[in-house]
Amino acid sequence: MSPSGLQDGRRTDRPRVAVLFTGGTISMTVDPAVGGARPVLDGAELLASAPGLADRVDVVPIDLGRTPASHFTFAALLGIAKSVRDALTSGATLAGAVIVQGTDTIDEAAFVYDLVLDDVRPVVVTGAMRSADALGADGPANLCDAIMAAADPALSGQGVVVLMSGEVHAADGVVKLHATAVDAFGSPDTGPLGRIDGGRLHLLRRRAGRRRIVGPVGPVPPVALFVVAVGLDGTAIDAAVTAGARAIVVEAYGSGNTGPEILAAATRAMDAGVTVVLASRAVGGAVAPAYAFPGGGATWARAGAILAGHLTGPKARAAVSLGLAAGLDRAGLAALLADPA
Repeated sequence: MSPSGLQDGRRTDRPRVAVLFTGGTISMTVDPAVGGARPVLDGAELLASAPGLADRVDVVPIDLGRTPASHFTFAALLGIAKSVRDALTSGATLAGAVIVQGTDTIDEAAFVYDLVLDDVRPVVVTGAMRSADALGADGPANLCDAIMAAADPALSGQGVVVLMSGEVHAADGVVKLHATAVDAFGSPDTGPLGRIDGGRLHLLRRRAGRRRIVGPVGPVPPVALFVVAVGLDGTAIDAAVTAGARAIVVEAYGSGNTGPEILAAATRAMDAGVTVVLASRAVGGAVAPAYAFPGGGATWARAGAILAGHLTGPKARAAVSLGLAAGLDRAGLAALLADPA
């Protein structure tokens, strides 16, 4: 393309968007021989399923393989984030980027990307709830919507977002609420950031702030996640400490309550130098030092646990894991986990 923006005698003012393909249900078709869906479609094939897109946006496709999202590790997610960073750094004319991946871990993965990416340009994560050969496959529409959203300067400075079923959600607040429904994703505490209709983004609000990790992230240490349920004691917490966990995230009832025996095990962990974080197993709401009975949130705070605000257990674990890998001390971890002002 010439500096004047002319290509073959025609003016091309379309925005450019990098689209990184990693696999997931959006890339899958059902194989009767294996009895289920498996990833087979590459980026070019997925883009071909979105007719008319080339008339509106110049897509820069980047294939990173076809990996089910349930197979992702922190190392894999950090590798994807690096690929996004490299694409945006080397592509000064890019309006934004899209990450196409499986939805099993899309809310957790998007939060990891949000923690480590600092470009003001939009990064939109999308996928599909139905395989590419399913009746009413949602992948093509989600892919088109995500690319159009990433090309829209209105999303500038909003960090990483998830776009599914026409809704745009902030990475820190989005939750998968249903195992199979097309409209499986929501933001229980805030609602969506915006919606996209007919390829046009309608921004409803802007993010109040973001949790960020600044600086290099080293090897990610082991961090355990313990979900409270009726009849469980602190045995699993003791076992995690013995196994070498650097931190433990406890998903408690309600606003941060457990039985006293679980708090006792967590206190033993903290006495051994292990960081303990308190989150809620509820999909909405925040943990708080509201109850002072043994095992109540106030007693966890007094014992030294870090409260995770509105973050779900998996997202709190992601923040602690990467925070430790970046060398944060307890104060730094507490600041990272706190809800943005």
